[in-house]
Amino acid sequence: MSELDVTSFPIDIYADGPTEDEIAMFDKTIVRGYTFNPTLFKKLKVSDYLGHCRKVLQACGDVPVSLEAFADDIAGMVRQARILDKLGPNVFVKIPITFTSGKSTLPVIETLVKDGMKLNITAVFTKKQVDSILPTLKNTNAIISVFAGRLFDVGIDAVEATGEIAKLVRENSNCKTLWASPRMVYDVKNACSAGCDIITMAPDLIKKTALFNKSPEEHSLATVKMFYQDAKTSGYEL
Repeated sequence: MSELDVTSFPIDIYADGPTEDEIAMFDKTIVRGYTFNPTLFKKLKVSDYLGHCRKVLQACGDVPVSLEAFADDIAGMVRQARILDKLGPNVFVKIPITFTSGKSTLPVIETLVKDGMKLNITAVFTKKQVDSILPTLKNTNAIISVFAGRLFDVGIDAVEATGEIAKLVRENSNCKTLWASPRMVYDVKNACSAGCDIITMAPDLIKKTALFNKSPEEHSLATVKMFYQDAKTSGYEL
């Protein structure tokens, strides 16, 4: 096996927003959980949010599955979280770190922790945000999802920033840190370097983990062949 064999990495890969067909086709030694959100459901043209949550839960089996509450007020978000939590014992309810106003969802988190709910705190970008919620979450098995890919998007070294958060979480709680919104398959290594426990990956990126067993020369030749074949099948002439 190559030293870049993804199954040897000290991290769990969760599939982000797959279809039911993709769920059925995943190698279960690689994919160990699933995450979904309203934007991913919209891309799949889902019209019945709760109904689709039930469908994907049935397809995913008994591994961890994160499903998101999307209300924009305390009472509404608590109500939605309780609905999602009742769908199965493997559900982690995703709670955004803030409401759309920018105000913290900490009151929601405090209520749901008292309920004994498994949580995934999502759209986390800063250590300050984690500092504000960790005292409430420290004795739970909550997942803290850091949007590392989007930190890269705004010019921040996501490995360094996420690493600081992961260290804080690891040293002060029972929670896990998740590297979210990866931009490339190499982010598996970045997430490991940052000390994350989990990385979410879109189905297309998960497929690319198979390339970890290829040499650069093999991948170079495959690329050359692709260019040639595409030119040939398109009927191009010079």
